[in-house]
Amino acid sequence: MQIEILGCESFGARSLACVVKTDDRTILIDPGVALARLRSGLLPHPIEVAAAFRIREKVLSAFGQATDVVISHFHGDHMPMRAEDPYQLPMEALPSFDGINFWCKGPEKISGLSSKRRRELSEFLGFPLPASEGVKSGNMEFSSPVPHGAREKGFGTVMMTRICEGDEVFVHSSDIQLLNREAVLKVLAWEPTIVFASGPPLYLSHRVPEAGKEASENALLLARHIDTRILDHHLLRSFEGCSWVKELAGMVESQVLCAAEFMGKTPELLEAQRKNLYEKAPVPSGWHEAYSKGKAGFEEFL
Repeated sequence: MQIEILGCESFGARSLACVVKTDDRTILIDPGVALARLRSGLLPHPIEVAAAFRIREKVLSAFGQATDVVISHFHGDHMPMRAEDPYQLPMEALPSFDGINFWCKGPEKISGLSSKRRRELSEFLGFPLPASEGVKSGNMEFSSPVPHGAREKGFGTVMMTRICEGDEVFVHSSDIQLLNREAVLKVLAWEPTIVFASGPPLYLSHRVPEAGKEASENALLLARHIDTRILDHHLLRSFEGCSWVKELAGMVESQVLCAAEFMGKTPELLEAQRKNLYEKAPVPSGWHEAYSKGKAGFEEFL
């Protein structure tokens, strides 16, 4: 089994995209990318935009090679979009999807906005999206719905993915954020050797004060039973997340890494340092106007 992580906050933009290659499948999971519209009262810095474009191009390239595409839920950093934001992955940019099998979160227990996005993607592709929760297909299996974060309310549910080959079992647990014990126990029941997941949103600790403690307990539970744990996404929208990962790694014998480290790269937490980016690399006038034009505006600005 070959695992390549395409995008994550440790690569500079919001994503949880990866490709898993087995003997007979090339599985692209959560083909999306996004940028936080505002952070510290500032629009994304051009360095962040460049990182998002790099991820976008990797996802599009992987899409062209995929036999299967999995969408765990319908948030803009996990799926192709109908041009809601010029820095997400636009549906119109997708290469041919003939012959690709789609496996998607169903329409149950999702928000009205997610329902709209699900419907738009279905219309663009030209066929009804499947509801894949609980489905098994060869070496691939999907979970029943689990909460996005601690509870379903507000953010709905997500679908986790299990892929096995030989003695290796990879689980993409999507945005569970390690905040729901039942979801964590479902991951453990799959007996994974490697798990790729969103950690808790420590950057929102003022809104979710229990995030750090509950997620730590759940992360320890997983890490003590799994060879390799890749934690990123919500967790690395702040530098506090790096310390959280290192502290967890020091408490267990298994590997606990962020996505960039897993891929042998140096982490770049660009969203977390947006204010510093503006201070160290001031943006000339005209950037805010160029930003609203998307890729064309960015290239014109450069």
